[in-house]
Amino acid sequence: MPDKLPSVRGRQAIGVLESIGFERIRQSGSHVTYRHPDGRWTIVSLHPTRTIPKGTLRKIIRDAGLTVEEFIELL
Repeated sequence: MPDKLPSVRGRQAIGVLESIGFERIRQSGSHVTYRHPDGRWTIVSLHPTRTIPKGTLRKIIRDAGLTVEEFIELL
């Protein structure tokens, strides 16, 4: 059974993505698109006072090509 997902804000998720090589390519409102040089991409919504919903966070982790355990280690 995978580790329980922590409560994560958008800035924390962006920190993890940037640490593994993702680059910001555009922003539309509160949604920021990140792309990796190998072609992977994901969208993170930035809301300063909110945490990312668990399902959305799982999608970001899956799009980044990480496991939940790897993501937690990178936090």
